[in-house]
Amino acid sequence: MTTKKLQEMIMQMPGLNLPERSEYVAWAQVVQLTSIEPAEMSELVDLGWISPKRTGAAEYLFRFKDVYRIHKLMRLVHDLEVSVYGGSIIVDLLERVEELETEVEELRRLV
Repeated sequence: MTTKKLQEMIMQMPGLNLPERSEYVAWAQVVQLTSIEPAEMSELVDLGWISPKRTGAAEYLFRFKDVYRIHKLMRLVHDLEVSVYGGSIIVDLLERVEELETEVEELRRLV
């Protein structure tokens, strides 16, 4: 699932009454979309693996990138039965590989 597809899915959620498109998603929507346990998400925030914004009411708002990362993490946790910590390392490594592949492609274009 891409971040764009995820964003479209969020905007169509029942009971979501947003006045305009937002770059952020509330805690409850993240839990619903990713099937993560709230305690696991709290641990990820405490570890700094995801960095949500805080509202004036001290609620967390997550970027679509964070939702996408959590979604990938939970697929690893459920499909491969790895721990949340192990899965977070895997997601980080996969993202790094993607960055390096992009960099290699850019360098190839220059040669």
